[in-house]
Amino acid sequence: MKITDAKVFVGGPKKNYVTLKIITDQGVYGLGDATLNNRETLPAKYLQDFLIPNLIGMDPRNSEDIWQFLYRGAYFRGGPIAMAAYGAIDMALWDIKGKLANMPLYQLFGGKSRDGAMVYAHATGADLEDLMDSIAQYVEEGYKAIRVQCGIPGMPTASYAVPEKKGSAQNYITDYTGIRPKVEIWDTDKYMRYMPGALAEIRDRFGPDVHILHDVHHRLLPREAAEFAKAVEPVRLFWMEDPTPAENQDALRLIRQHSTTPIAIGEVFNSIWDCNKLIENELIDFIRLAATYAGGITPLKRIVDLAGLHNVRTGFHGAPSHSPISMAAQHHLNAWAPNFGVQEYLVLGTPECDALFPSEHRMENGMVYVSDAPGLGVDFDEAEAARYTYAPGSHPVVRLEDGTMWNY
Repeated sequence: MKITDAKVFVGGPKKNYVTLKIITDQGVYGLGDATLNNRETLPAKYLQDFLIPNLIGMDPRNSEDIWQFLYRGAYFRGGPIAMAAYGAIDMALWDIKGKLANMPLYQLFGGKSRDGAMVYAHATGADLEDLMDSIAQYVEEGYKAIRVQCGIPGMPTASYAVPEKKGSAQNYITDYTGIRPKVEIWDTDKYMRYMPGALAEIRDRFGPDVHILHDVHHRLLPREAAEFAKAVEPVRLFWMEDPTPAENQDALRLIRQHSTTPIAIGEVFNSIWDCNKLIENELIDFIRLAATYAGGITPLKRIVDLAGLHNVRTGFHGAPSHSPISMAAQHHLNAWAPNFGVQEYLVLGTPECDALFPSEHRMENGMVYVSDAPGLGVDFDEAEAARYTYAPGSHPVVRLEDGTMWNY
């Protein structure tokens, strides 16, 4: 069996999904997702100009050897561009493998550990009252875990994942359109004074059974993060996400010394080498890598196994930058992983997205139930793809009130 062709598609409904289709001489094809948010053309070009020419003629069943060829064979290893491209290839090869075996991928991993996997929604609001309304709607829809973000009084602009106007909170997604990024203004003191109390009010309102998650989004210094984690202990957060920039991993040791608040980190990591010491030293409680940015299913499964040895659970990234293809890869891993924790899930199920990526994976009452279709269980409609073109965009950037650049 040989790979005879591969195609790259860039575009989608309100998103520049990068979709890889690997075709074999037996007519079986596999799909992968190389979407690198707001840098989508880079992994697409790497695939087209360098990687696909090397794939032609290879046996797609040898997914392990092909992954080693891509990673070990590169003198300059890793990074989000390369790993997103490798991730798409690896997903597509696993998709082919599952179709050849006529099995869903979770069966190839060892079968299901659970019937459904808990996901968490994104509740947000321009202020706390607005956020409460958003949380209440998700609770009514059956979600058991909800990430909460809200506007901070006195903050000059809306902060991370917060709408500027009240009433636009449900399913709010930050606007990334335009090549010049929007500027958010951040004030740590205002955040530290306000947010612990706001989280306590949320707990009082919704009781002990709702899992509350909160994303600090790299905004705090290590000492500040330790203080914040200590302050919110009575809230019993499901997790505190990205309290400090991920580059400073020793900061997590300081937080651990001062608080028992669970820590989740890793959505910007690209390999096991970015997180192995955090896992082995049990400085985190949830690992947040994604199937795309981590280089695919093959390396992500190794990370899950390592995490399982050290009491670390999974909490894979699931922002809108991941297409239904990479989300399907994670759904299969979630069904299998003995140390599953939770899955981030932003609703992508628009009619346009469903037409482009048809599947039978389903979400009900805050749980995802994986399809039993062979392989990833997601297809791709090339005719639908032709409707979309690439539109450049950028993440916002963050400055302090005096103009100093800060961490996004």
